[in-house]
Amino acid sequence: MANTNNANNVTAGKPKIGGAVYRAKKGTTLPTDATTDLTEAYKCLGYCSEDGLSNGNDRSSNKVAAWGGDVVLNMTNAGSDTFTLTLIEGLSEEVLKTVYGSDNVTANASNDITVSVNGGSDEEAVYVFELILKGGALKRIVVPCASVTSLGEVKYVDTDAVGYNITLTAVNDESGNSHYEYIHLKSE
Repeated sequence: MANTNNANNVTAGKPKIGGAVYRAKKGTTLPTDATTDLTEAYKCLGYCSEDGLSNGNDRSSNKVAAWGGDVVLNMTNAGSDTFTLTLIEGLSEEVLKTVYGSDNVTANASNDITVSVNGGSDEEAVYVFELILKGGALKRIVVPCASVTSLGEVKYVDTDAVGYNITLTAVNDESGNSHYEYIHLKSE
């Protein structure tokens, strides 16, 4: 038996301590591994809700059938690559810029923030998600280009944090990839 089940390969994803969600201007140099420190260009977006991060990929396929019903060809169609999370640091200038667009948020030296809410922003940015897996393994998801394409209802109640439930939709880079995943396994 060459292949066997291995429980050591089963894992869960927790946010990296000190920050798990980062954003930088489109065109910022991308990290290419799971361990190199991010540059100062990457701004931490703070805490996310306990729902964590969801990555959706809605690829679809068409089946071509021959006369008589035999499937003779499967063709995969491109789909969208999305990331959904809820940012809960509602007083963060960086979070507000992410949600409403950098041009729609201004701050001054008196600690005043003004948000101009309008039809939204098509601002594209680089996103990096930092995770810790079982056994201390590190995983970094790098999205070279994405924009906020959905904003959920924002609730103001005294029993929960103000949260911005956003969906980021990735755009393929010049290599045709929507995101990259880097994993560093800890040595035993």
